Amino acid sequence: MILDDFDFFLPEELIALRPVKPRTSSRLLVAEGGSLIDAKFSQLENFLRPGDRLVLNNTRVLKSFISAIRIRNENNLSSEAKVKFNLLEKVSKTKWKVLVKPLRKLKKNDILQLSNGGSLIVSSVFSDHAIIDFQLNEGECLEGFLKNVGQMPIPPYILKKRKVDEYDDIDYQTVFACSEGSVAAPTASLHFDNSLISKLETMGVKLSYVTLHVGGGTFLPIKTENISEHKMHSEYGVVSSETAEEINQTKRNGKRVIAVGTTSARLLETASIDKSCSAFKGKTDIFIKPGYDFKLIDGLITNFHLPKSTLIILVASLIGLKECKDLYSHAIEKKYRFFSYGDSSLILRKS
Repeated sequence: MILDDFDFFLPEELIALRPVKPRTSSRLLVAEGGSLIDAKFSQLENFLRPGDRLVLNNTRVLKSFISAIRIRNENNLSSEAKVKFNLLEKVSKTKWKVLVKPLRKLKKNDILQLSNGGSLIVSSVFSDHAIIDFQLNEGECLEGFLKNVGQMPIPPYILKKRKVDEYDDIDYQTVFACSEGSVAAPTASLHFDNSLISKLETMGVKLSYVTLHVGGGTFLPIKTENISEHKMHSEYGVVSSETAEEINQTKRNGKRVIAVGTTSARLLETASIDKSCSAFKGKTDIFIKPGYDFKLIDGLITNFHLPKSTLIILVASLIGLKECKDLYSHAIEKKYRFFSYGDSSLILRKS
């Protein structure tokens, strides 16, 4: 298949710059057996059954968008420049790969002065990124370090329209986030609040948690016309032995496993062996595209994604390209809100 198969026109006014409140008041488009149902996310229980298992990503988003002053001492001269950067991927305990604007302002051994008086060192500079050393002290965690110097890494298309603010500190974090390490939110989970979770558990829906630290690569476009030639970015994930057994028991009971978000879906499929879930700890770069044989998931809760993205390709892999196009055409016609702060869908595979 070619990349243009996954293109569509999206009116700009449908791109959400803020989430609706409360979280569960977002809209929900349910796709099952060829039918499309318009609902509210607060009505999710109406489309689930006792014994269904939702698998959620409990990663916690770091305040990984940082402004700094570059300080360079060279030939007895000192110079300064303003730079901004986003954390992309952890390299070691103290070093991170970062995306810098403007990258041309950086050289190896430059000092980056932060708003709290702290400083970082530029370890190396490449053609499209840099490596930054945070020089953390023994026992110092990155989340604590970033708390007073960073901002939430809301997507670039939002930053073109408005600045990050204190509302994003809450809006761009799930209510069950606990494992720090993401530089983008698992946005499908942003629609849940504690009240809805309790309601689902009361009706007999089971919940399991995995961890996949979402990397900056989630925003990178596909550059190859033939999608099979695309190299997927890698992300670190963990599926515990307890979670693996919960999923396997659900399958043995003939109940459905529904991934909340493409991150959870990719991680579960990575952890699958012979149609069973195994404990997993490491990096995954799985690229799910049409023709993929899903091993574990029976459904997916996900937002509405960018044209030509790996995320919409995953949705098409689950329900078929025609059905995916019908889903998105309906969402646009009914004016659903798109992308990270937008509305949601529940996609159930055909039995």
